[in-house]
Amino acid sequence: MAKKLRVGVVFGGESGEHEVSLAGAASVLAAIDRERFEPVLIGITREGRWLVGGDPLRALAEEATRKALGEGGGEASVKQALAVRAGDAAGTTALQRMESSESLPPGLRERLDVVWIMLHGPRGEDGTIQGLLELAGVPYVGAGVLASAIGMDKGAMKDMFRAHGLPVVDYVVVKRHEWRREPAAVERAVGEALGFPCFVKPANLGSSVGISKVTTPAALPAALDEAARHDRKLIVERAVSRAREIEVSVLGNDDPETSLPGEIVYEGEWYDYATKYAEGQARLVCPAPLTPELTARFRELAVEAFRAIDCAGMARVDFFLEGSTVLVNEINTIPGFTSTSGYARMWEATGLSYPDLVERLLELGLERHREKSG
Repeated sequence: MAKKLRVGVVFGGESGEHEVSLAGAASVLAAIDRERFEPVLIGITREGRWLVGGDPLRALAEEATRKALGEGGGEASVKQALAVRAGDAAGTTALQRMESSESLPPGLRERLDVVWIMLHGPRGEDGTIQGLLELAGVPYVGAGVLASAIGMDKGAMKDMFRAHGLPVVDYVVVKRHEWRREPAAVERAVGEALGFPCFVKPANLGSSVGISKVTTPAALPAALDEAARHDRKLIVERAVSRAREIEVSVLGNDDPETSLPGEIVYEGEWYDYATKYAEGQARLVCPAPLTPELTARFRELAVEAFRAIDCAGMARVDFFLEGSTVLVNEINTIPGFTSTSGYARMWEATGLSYPDLVERLLELGLERHREKSG
């Protein structure tokens, strides 16, 4: 009988997307083929402490639930629901307990065949843990250091897309120190370049955390302050009027394939955190009701965006359809990955099941490692 591959699944982390990570890890653990793969659970607390052994997923899920209960509010209730879901599905794979606040726990290089990074946001999706695994010589699922860093930084991402001729929404990048030192100049620059309404975002975060829609100049300072709480680099984008939101899943390394496009439909004013993750707030229509020409255009641009940042493994590319104009919004190198997330559902609609998708991504991670090793 063939030896099982030991798969390290890393989840949790220090970003505002901690609970989303837990839910994704629980789904991967439920779907992974235990005949071929032996999962090893690796949790990272909000403080950056690594937990291996026992049941770190359940431990972090219970901690996240307690934290959400203490916060209160709509967004906290969504986080609580995600954490409870992860705790209910927690695995029990055990390994000798090791902890470290600074680096990969010692010995994991010898104990793991491949790592699945189920982290979102800074110190997970931004190339930092990818660089750590590169130094350790451990294969991993998904984008490498460069693609992860560019995909995380919305300003650098849009600069790269624009350099490759991809159509993007008008934007302005603002540094936190610029906003604090010269607020009047920043407000004037945003008003002149973009006008209102616009969206203000932390450049290096996801899941709509820290994002505000600004409809008047008077509301801009508070939105910039909120984004600056999360990042030193901010991005302000023109609000695309009456846009349809289309997504495409991409899978592969040097020869990426695309899913059928899906359309996000929701009743809220914009696609905020609660709308994304609360039950019943948004729905994905896949295949999206598009003409064959538009369907082909979205799939073509998804591959171009994937290749523009030298991505690998997986990505979800998000678009706006403004009238008949297609605009690339962003690429997510570690998209939400529960079995009901858009990335997986678009592949399911295209003919690839969630368990098969998990297996394919593990194979792509190993393939990419072999290719880089020569």
